[in-house]
Amino acid sequence: MNNSQTNHITGPVAKLLLDKNFAFISTLMSDGSPQVTPTWIDIEDSVILINTAEGRIKHKNISRDPRVAVSVIDHNNPYNMVSIRGIATEQTNEGANEHIDKLAKRYLGVDKYQMRSLNEKRIIIKIKPEKIFYIPSS
Repeated sequence: MNNSQTNHITGPVAKLLLDKNFAFISTLMSDGSPQVTPTWIDIEDSVILINTAEGRIKHKNISRDPRVAVSVIDHNNPYNMVSIRGIATEQTNEGANEHIDKLAKRYLGVDKYQMRSLNEKRIIIKIKPEKIFYIPSS
């Protein structure tokens, strides 16, 4: 098995992040313990995008401590995977509703994200990769 470490999102890593694969994002609780959440993932200009609702645990944790780890496995071949450590550099509501609809199209095949609660305010968390550890399948 080959593996490589870098801080750039390359073709095979971008494919993993842009496919219909779930990501597992780890954030840090206030006591320093890890918290992991499965989530949809996207990239734009080598920046990882996570769309969530304001006030969720991962949002609260990232607002307090921007260090994160993200792991993605290929849903067709779990031996094709990537682990990324990075920093959440930005949070924005701008375009967040349209972005969650885009992700719903990719992951669910629907035009509109239907799982939104009434008072939910969507936010995009932008993560700059610092270390990318990619293990392609043989």
